[in-house]
Amino acid sequence: MSSVAPLRLALVGGGPGSFIGPVHRMAAELDGAIHLTAGVFSRDGDRNAAAGAAWAIAPDRVYPDYRAMIEAERGRQDGIDMVAVVTPNHLHFEVAKAALEAGLHVMSDKPATLDLAQAKALAQVVAASGRQYGLTYVYTGYPMVREAREIVARGDLGTVRKVIVEYSQGWLSQPIERDDNKQAGWRADPAQSGVGGCIGDIGVHAFNLAEFVTGAPVERLCADLAAVVPGRVLDDDCNILLRFGGGARGVLIASQISAGARNGLTIKVYGEKGGLTWSHERHTELTLDWLDAPSQVLHAGSPYLSAVAQAASRIPTGHPEGFIEAFANIYRDFARAVGGEGAPLVPGIAEGVRGMAFVERAVAASREGLGWVELEGAGR
Repeated sequence: MSSVAPLRLALVGGGPGSFIGPVHRMAAELDGAIHLTAGVFSRDGDRNAAAGAAWAIAPDRVYPDYRAMIEAERGRQDGIDMVAVVTPNHLHFEVAKAALEAGLHVMSDKPATLDLAQAKALAQVVAASGRQYGLTYVYTGYPMVREAREIVARGDLGTVRKVIVEYSQGWLSQPIERDDNKQAGWRADPAQSGVGGCIGDIGVHAFNLAEFVTGAPVERLCADLAAVVPGRVLDDDCNILLRFGGGARGVLIASQISAGARNGLTIKVYGEKGGLTWSHERHTELTLDWLDAPSQVLHAGSPYLSAVAQAASRIPTGHPEGFIEAFANIYRDFARAVGGEGAPLVPGIAEGVRGMAFVERAVAASREGLGWVELEGAGR
């Protein structure tokens, strides 16, 4: 990316059995701006060592816990510059806080923390640290999502009237958390996941995507959440009505018991003049449907796109890029922010606080049958 030495990265979490840990590693290193140098990959010593060996980490930089890692790395001339937090939710706050207070930049998997109180406390830590803090709301890294945001911001659709965002999966249609499935197990455990299940895992992605594309904050919501699988404690299906600043109405669906659905994230935004549709399963395309003109399909990597969308593609149109590259865009932009460049599209602690406010308000409103409620911090 440049002649500047790569930022030295440490991972906390993400060892054997993790889906998202290897994704973080690949994405962080894709553009050469960041290099994985150290880490605590697992609490299990053998798994920790195996991960370090697989990723060619020097044995003396594979640590037993994050506190030991931070202390040891502070004493090295070639010590780490940043930490990626790739653990279950209940550890996000303590790891991020320790890293920031040690003068390190932090990239965290979403949601930011276990609960809203922690997110607010972390916001204060970030502000006091003077360091960069990012969240991997990865879908904001897709070129055509960034193009959609530009289209709405330019006013091409006119005043936004309606937003529909859906994120449906089917992998938790059965109680696999009872069968020692690591990924399902911690997500179904309130002590590790927080008060939200599906809403905290993928619902926050849908919420963030709606606000990112429209540029409008959700101000009110009406939530109906359920634990559909018998015996499950946390929600696995969410249906939420939204009211946005500026007057638009919306619908958010998030489900992990939609049997047969894979990773069905879709957003539709309708204005006075037309609407747009983006789907994760056809992520290189953006469809525009006009009230009084033919429909259009825009393609990633094309020269007619905005500079923002073009900058998010690495190869020519027709050569599909995907999840790793979108993830890498977040990391690349983050590295630029660390280097003093502007990086306004990197989700940060403000989005982290809003995500946790959304989760807690929706869970409480559904549980208590409150109907329409205000979303804390609606004005952003």
